[in-house]
Amino acid sequence: MSRRRAHIAMAGIPAVSHIRPSLDVIRELVARGHRVTYANDPAVADLITATGAELVPCASVLPVADNDWPEDPVAAMDLFLDDAVQALPQLRAAYRDDPADLYLYDIGAYAARALAEEQGRPLVQLSPTFVAWEGYEEEIGAHLRALPGADAHRAKFARWLAACGASTTDVDAFSGRPPRCLALIPGAMQPHADRVDTDTVTFVGPCFDPRTETGDWTRPAGAENVLLVSLGSAYTRQPEFYRQCLAAYGDLPGWHVVLQIGRHTDPKELGGIPANVEVHPWVPQRAILEDADAFVTHAGMGGCGEGLRAGVPMIAVPQGVDQFMNADRLVELGVARRVDTGEATAETLRAALLDLTGDPEVARRSARLSAATRTEGGTAHAADLIEALLP
Repeated sequence: MSRRRAHIAMAGIPAVSHIRPSLDVIRELVARGHRVTYANDPAVADLITATGAELVPCASVLPVADNDWPEDPVAAMDLFLDDAVQALPQLRAAYRDDPADLYLYDIGAYAARALAEEQGRPLVQLSPTFVAWEGYEEEIGAHLRALPGADAHRAKFARWLAACGASTTDVDAFSGRPPRCLALIPGAMQPHADRVDTDTVTFVGPCFDPRTETGDWTRPAGAENVLLVSLGSAYTRQPEFYRQCLAAYGDLPGWHVVLQIGRHTDPKELGGIPANVEVHPWVPQRAILEDADAFVTHAGMGGCGEGLRAGVPMIAVPQGVDQFMNADRLVELGVARRVDTGEATAETLRAALLDLTGDPEVARRSARLSAATRTEGGTAHAADLIEALLP
């Protein structure tokens, strides 16, 4: 238990892939007796209040509901900045007379860092993906700064920082160098891990307990092997890919298949469903992975972490953003095969599965990485570190 009951505030954005990685950390802090408030859009209230935290309504202008994200990365960065600009007055109003003892914030919730710095309060970033390393600005940031519109975006960001009350006014430092960060990912997934500043960043691994997953799933009696196919929450409108999966794995001897198709794909678009396949718009992924033998994933960082923790070999079919880098990292670790969407034919997908699960070295590597991921401490370690930073 902490020395005293504290007010801990979390601020996030209403993207499920940014909320779910830290939910059990929030739940643990509540269980330890702290008052936890969570600022986010009311659209995700149910996810937040289920942890015992108090929702602080903070409307977002991010295009999460319709998943209408621009392909241009500079335009996407502008969306996050615009969201921060309009969110900060909402956070000020909520926390002016009720400041937190410590602020937690998601990588996309810039306004929370600005508020904490304005109030002179300690803050900790909870990162659901990899973090910057020494040389990141030169190796990755330089490419982004060369894109059309990047100069205007950075100038706009700098003007906001100069006027918003934040004590950090350098754009790169503010957006990518938090004073303290808990990376909620396996350290094995971090690029250039040897160049990460471990004085400010701690890898605590995936923070969840499969027992807290809502929804039930039972491994069918007689299922020799179980394959989970899921493209996460944002890239699920892929009927042709699902049809190829059905052709690849339907009636494959010894395999039972769980296929998640999201809410934007009509099952009727898939045609006939083989007897060994169950199709759902959503599944309790973490719980299934604990009992699965292989995983076809879009290689979002959340799915990668869940797959590594469960020790499940993966077929990575990256769809966007960091997923291509994540897919390559899984291949480097020796626990996955990468199949790009354009090459995801039934024949390629089937061959990847049989090759992956037939390789005993893949099984050994998966087991080693699972053990290493679990020893990073997860939820309890993250909560301990947060409590240690309370004033």
